[in-house]
Amino acid sequence: MNGELVALVTEAEGDDPPRVLWAAAAPRRQVNRLAAVRVRRARVQGSSWGRIAQALEVSRQAIHRKFGGGRLLGGR
Repeated sequence: MNGELVALVTEAEGDDPPRVLWAAAAPRRQVNRLAAVRVRRARVQGSSWGRIAQALEVSRQAIHRKFGGGRLLGGR
């Protein structure tokens, strides 16, 4: 992952604005995917939305809105 991050930083310093913006946003996309997987696992293992929110240092409403309800566990 370190090599991947170095490559993204290098690309983010380039001259092509769309490519630079894509590279700058890549770490956020990766973190969001990782968080979604971990939140799903936590819910399957019985963690409450409140406990997950506390671990991610956001409000329960924010975490439920982002990963909420049935969407995360195969519902709507």
